[in-house]
Amino acid sequence: MRFVLRRLLSMVPALFGILVAVFVITRVLPGDPAAILAGEQADASTIERLRIEMGLDQPLITQFFNYVLGIFRGDLGFAWHTGQPVTQDLAVRFPATIELGTTALLIAILVGVPLGVASAVRRGKVIDQITRVITLVGASMPLFWLGLLVIYVFYFRLGIQPAPSGRIGSSVNPPTTITGFYLLDSVLTADWVAFGSAFSQLIWPAMVLATGGIAMISRMTRSSTLEVLGQDYVRTAVSKGLPPMVVIGKHAFRNASPAVVTIIGLEFGGLLGGAVLTETIFSWPGVGLYVTQSIMATDYAPVQAFTLVTAAAYLIINLLVDLAHAGIDPRVRHA
Repeated sequence: MRFVLRRLLSMVPALFGILVAVFVITRVLPGDPAAILAGEQADASTIERLRIEMGLDQPLITQFFNYVLGIFRGDLGFAWHTGQPVTQDLAVRFPATIELGTTALLIAILVGVPLGVASAVRRGKVIDQITRVITLVGASMPLFWLGLLVIYVFYFRLGIQPAPSGRIGSSVNPPTTITGFYLLDSVLTADWVAFGSAFSQLIWPAMVLATGGIAMISRMTRSSTLEVLGQDYVRTAVSKGLPPMVVIGKHAFRNASPAVVTIIGLEFGGLLGGAVLTETIFSWPGVGLYVTQSIMATDYAPVQAFTLVTAAAYLIINLLVDLAHAGIDPRVRHA
């Protein structure tokens, strides 16, 4: 219990520092949100009235104090470009982002872990060379360029990808909302037409978003497995004549898994940041696209809320990873 409390208390300074940094950065960016919201034809009195309504006429310290008080009340601000509270916008858009990020993480795990294990077991062989190329390309490939390339090749040229225009085809009705996740809601309501359309729309941006995760997970899995394969207990298991699958699965990968769990947790947190570019390119109506639209409108509150929520999610994921390590190795609790 004390281990969890220490970790939770250590999150407070980090979150506060992020809050201060984002607040200051958004205020020094060029552009007047009131003038942008009012439009080019608005007169000075209209812009000044909007500045008062948005609280921009107050000193920065007062704006920051009011913003922090609002957070404690569960108020993340008002999105002027949508005309709704930020919490309401996030509640509508977060299921789309979580569905995309979770699918991308599953793809990264299902591809990256077997690749890493195979590369370690067949060190120096063809599969190892192929894995190295995949990790190099995946780690260095910019998401925005890869997304545009996928759309150009598979949609415009080959026609096998659906139009990148949202979570479901334009001719298909969304499933009845239960959880907000289209795939899960389609299964719960047995709406297989919606399931097929939602899956075809989801898989392409998910594969693009998973590219970096595949590279990092396979690389970490390879290095951790290689380290374990050189241990005495693995060589002893081999000398006893145990089947290779038992040696690799029960003895080698099991002991290499803590490092793999760590990188998977970190990658899931990183996927939230990568979703901004992926959702913008594929017109995916999640939080990432919402933040991009907010930046274009110079709307402070959504950007601040997204950064704060992402930072909190990242810290919570790190806590869960630490708890997983503590369950594996009790010595971690006293670190």
